[in-house]
Amino acid sequence: MSTVEPTLAALPKPLPRYFLATRPAFLSVTFVACLIGLAAAFADGLPLRASTALASVVFALVAHAGVNVLNDYYDALNGTDALNIERLFPFTGGSRFIQNGVLSLRETAIFGLVLFALVMAAGLWLMRVSGLGLFWIGALGLLVGWAYSAPPLKLNSRGLGEFGVLLGFLLIVAGTDYVQRGGFSEYPLAAGLPFALLVTGLLYINQFPDRRADEAAGKHTVVVRWGAQRAVYGYWLLAALAYGWLAAAVGLGLLPLVALIALAPAKFSLSAAQDLRRYAAEPKRLAPAIQATILAAIAHGILLAAALALHQGKIL
Repeated sequence: MSTVEPTLAALPKPLPRYFLATRPAFLSVTFVACLIGLAAAFADGLPLRASTALASVVFALVAHAGVNVLNDYYDALNGTDALNIERLFPFTGGSRFIQNGVLSLRETAIFGLVLFALVMAAGLWLMRVSGLGLFWIGALGLLVGWAYSAPPLKLNSRGLGEFGVLLGFLLIVAGTDYVQRGGFSEYPLAAGLPFALLVTGLLYINQFPDRRADEAAGKHTVVVRWGAQRAVYGYWLLAALAYGWLAAAVGLGLLPLVALIALAPAKFSLSAAQDLRRYAAEPKRLAPAIQATILAAIAHGILLAAALALHQGKIL
């Protein structure tokens, strides 16, 4: 990830300008969520269909891109990103495309809506080949993605952003599984919950560098409400729930024993939690903790997906 903020001079051509406005590096967590969904379907003995699997992944990425773009738009409207002088680019403080004059407010809004429209069109096609239940998964996912920052709900401004992210990533796993399965199952939810919790931890830790700007703009996130020192315990809780649920799911027979390999990235979460405890009130020193949080989530998801797939293939 580049630590240099975007400028119009550096991005004179429209295609790379709009592509980078989606914050593509952060779409990796959605890709991993899709891998877990596909692995859950495969682990249940379902043959994977390449065309629908690829379409599910592509349009989940487009949906996440749309959420990122619209979040930039609404954070520009409420002034949060403009006020954020303690940001840790590229991790917090938005994409800076609006603040640095790379895209206008209007261009950003139109782009985000176009991305959402593409997802809805793709969802209708996937629904036809998989089942009507996908409509409810997709509709709820788009609603949560929009409501995360858009008025009147503004979930993140009300201290509910974590619930939105948790639900959103569970829906990605469940939706990807549904397209292959053609029906609902608790299996992708059991498999996807730890990953969704770890991604929620990423949103959560990003609120620490943004805390003062959020408070000044009237965004009452959990970290703003609790204060930097007390909010540290929220990060520990999310990590404990993630790894604790994985161990419990294996113990209850919901997931195979080999899934315990996905506990290995707990060392990254522990490192991040320790750094956060030391530097919660010093935003400039939190970059390593944020990086470790990203690594924990992605490594956990990849290990879990691989474990489920290889177990079904009788390799493990």
